[in-house]
Amino acid sequence: MKHSIPLTALPENTVFGAGDVFVLFGELFGRGYATGLIDAAKAAGMSVVGITVGRREDDGALRALTAEELAQAEENLGGKIINIPLMAGFDMDAPEGGATPTDMLSDMTLDNWQDYKLDWAAVDTCREIGIARFTDALGRVMAELESFIPAGKNVFFAHTMAGGIPRAKAFLAIANRIYKGRGARHMPSQALMDSDLGKLILQNFDEVTANSFGHLLAQSAALRGKIEAGGGQVRYTAYGYHGTRVLIDGAYQWQTYTSYTQGYAKMKLEGFAQQAWEQGVKATVFNCPEIRTNSSDVFAGIELSLLPLLEAFRNEGGGDWAQGVWDDCQALLKDEVKLEEVLATVGAYQQNPVMQSFYNFEAWPMQNSPEQVEMTVGTSGDIVALHKNRKELVSDVLSTYVVNATGALMFAASSKADGPVLWLDHDLVAQHLIAANG
Repeated sequence: MKHSIPLTALPENTVFGAGDVFVLFGELFGRGYATGLIDAAKAAGMSVVGITVGRREDDGALRALTAEELAQAEENLGGKIINIPLMAGFDMDAPEGGATPTDMLSDMTLDNWQDYKLDWAAVDTCREIGIARFTDALGRVMAELESFIPAGKNVFFAHTMAGGIPRAKAFLAIANRIYKGRGARHMPSQALMDSDLGKLILQNFDEVTANSFGHLLAQSAALRGKIEAGGGQVRYTAYGYHGTRVLIDGAYQWQTYTSYTQGYAKMKLEGFAQQAWEQGVKATVFNCPEIRTNSSDVFAGIELSLLPLLEAFRNEGGGDWAQGVWDDCQALLKDEVKLEEVLATVGAYQQNPVMQSFYNFEAWPMQNSPEQVEMTVGTSGDIVALHKNRKELVSDVLSTYVVNATGALMFAASSKADGPVLWLDHDLVAQHLIAANG
């Protein structure tokens, strides 16, 4: 792919309505991108069916939810959950009596991780076991799912699985050096990519983020055929990240967070959608703007790309509503700080030659550099310090708007998706929110 392919007009849902079925392929934990999509499905009158990744016992065994856990998860989802553990990845899988990949990392430390070697034959065995476990469980999930779909109804599959970092004791310390380390504490992300730890993480990312979507497409084929034969339509969506266009110096330009280790798996995810599309299956990966979540806190500076959304609100004609959002965000800053000054800081950061060199679409995902990390982490820290409360940030307010907008856009665009991979940029996010609130 040579450039991003943005959604260019506000879409309209023309397919889904009351009685249709929305399938969340990934368990809902807390608040993230998926909540906006679920809200859109419920607003259309669809019934919601979810899955669970299951829970791990102290000995690592994977189990289904207890009755209490299931009730709580279904209340959180607002729908029924098929209680068959569907945890993707292989970092906790092993042959009987053998070591899991996570076990294999038990002696890894902050001092030895770059030279730490894995038994790749043993890792491959664990990966095969994990894939077999996942695909077997998925087959049983599909069989049970059929009972939730009334004849003649449409079905929307929303893939939300992502991640896959093994629970190695030393990884958080390593990640803090890779993604936050400045000066003497800086570690290049390329060092992670060159290590056995990095290679293991990339393999597990592939299984969780990308290959799980491939398995969903393949194992739902029979059910999809039955739904379509009965007059229903089927759509698939997945959440991607491949940089997005935001306002930089008055124009929407593609930019990205660096270093985005999961980018390789996200491109593989796009590949599955492209293959499905070529076979006549309506599957679309939507590359969404950055937001702040609990899981993104290790990636210092990811929120910097979110702040220009305020300028997009005005640029797209948000009027009084946009001013209201600006006022809400201004109230979170210290009394002597002006929101315009914060945005000027972000603009200078984005236009700095150090950062501009990383906005190379064809080279994505690029590895970090000491200068880039210094600028990203430093600018992020400076802006956080301008808030009255470090736990109530402008980026949190904007994240909620992005979640709601991307969910509504993905839901509506799936009716008549233009292709297998689309970008939801700040212009369309702003246009949707203005139309919904203006």
